Amino acid sequence: MKTVLRLLLWAAIAVAGIYFVLPLISTAEFSLSIRRDGYSLDAYRSVFSDPEFFATLGYSAVIAICTIIFGVVLVVPMAYFVRLRLPWLKPVIELVVMLPLVVPPIVLVFGYLRLFSSSSVLPLTSTEMGSNVLLVCGYMTLSLPYFYRAVDSGLQAIDARTLTDAATILGASPITVIRLVILPNILVSVLSGAFLTFAVVINEFVMASLLTRPAFGTYIQKVGVAQAYEPAALVILSFAITWGAMGMIQLLA
Repeated sequence: MKTVLRLLLWAAIAVAGIYFVLPLISTAEFSLSIRRDGYSLDAYRSVFSDPEFFATLGYSAVIAICTIIFGVVLVVPMAYFVRLRLPWLKPVIELVVMLPLVVPPIVLVFGYLRLFSSSSVLPLTSTEMGSNVLLVCGYMTLSLPYFYRAVDSGLQAIDARTLTDAATILGASPITVIRLVILPNILVSVLSGAFLTFAVVINEFVMASLLTRPAFGTYIQKVGVAQAYEPAALVILSFAITWGAMGMIQLLA
């Protein structure tokens, strides 16, 4: 019986692997087929020779780092106080942080455009910096379910209450406890949430497009309109970046 279950498990893994890997292999093969006489890396050379590629990738990386910093400042104290001081509030918080999985990003960004347009009291969309701030806030909202779950799992794995009591007896303030005691003990979980956030931000298109920001996702769409093989190369590079982030999570775990 165990042998049959093991075989069924491996069969399911094989089918899932084929389902996910075959399209990726086809895309990679197409990105190498720019020449009719054989495979070539010309599409990748064309991408790397485009200054806009590095500009948009760098912009998305900076936005991702800002989103991660904002996420750490917001999520770590929130998860900490909910677990130790306000446990009755946990169901409400979990419901709120799961909403981004239900509400489409386009609904969120249209709300931003409605609330912060040039005709509103706080016209953030009328300046580049304001649009960047909105983009970071939007990305923080999108990554909130992953970041919160990672941090909450890290807090669950340590004895946060004992560590807090010990630090408090020694005269540490709540901010000091979070910064010097709790955060170092859940650093692996925070980094996992950070890499998940990076993977979400680096490939996002809808928010960046509607806020007219020069992000990597909008660059992929722009190239896809005018060219054939370069978009496939960009997709492979995007997958490589995402897999790199996932690999770092596994390495840290």
